[in-house]
Amino acid sequence: MGNRGTRDRALGLLAVTQTLLLRLPSIAVLLVALGGCRLAGDLISAAAGGASAAATANPVVGIAVGVAVNSGIDATFAYFERKRQQAEQDAIASEVATMAPGDRRPWHIDHTIPIGNEHGEVRVTRDIPNHLTPCKELVFSVESGNAEDGKQAWYTTQASRSGTRWKWALAEPATQRWDSLQ
Repeated sequence: MGNRGTRDRALGLLAVTQTLLLRLPSIAVLLVALGGCRLAGDLISAAAGGASAAATANPVVGIAVGVAVNSGIDATFAYFERKRQQAEQDAIASEVATMAPGDRRPWHIDHTIPIGNEHGEVRVTRDIPNHLTPCKELVFSVESGNAEDGKQAWYTTQASRSGTRWKWALAEPATQRWDSLQ
């Protein structure tokens, strides 16, 4: 009958509560994996807003904190996406430094977080005469996926020398669809 007459129910609620609490982190990880990084920011800002509203007993404060946290997370994700794009553009532009018109060469980028590593081929189509700095027009491909089911798309842009390095020279390439490298 259990210890001191407590019967078998003594640990029933405690055991269920502990089991649920032990599973909460794995449930949270599953939700983030299903929703991606965007859902993680929304969950964090909702939790911060709810905690602030509960702590101050003022829902307006909770909403304000939730919106502020969400804005901060969005700005952080945008910053890291711009840095990834800049690294991809720099990888392409650096390949053209020693290339002459008609040359072709593979390019690739290995990000710290390997999701979205891109690769392809770059071709210099012409030198652009310029008194300020040397410029080159280039055509490059972006290959995504593996060899069997991968996609390849071609784009044009320009690169110019900036000091000792070559940099992306156009604000946006001459195509409609240019997701990650624009």
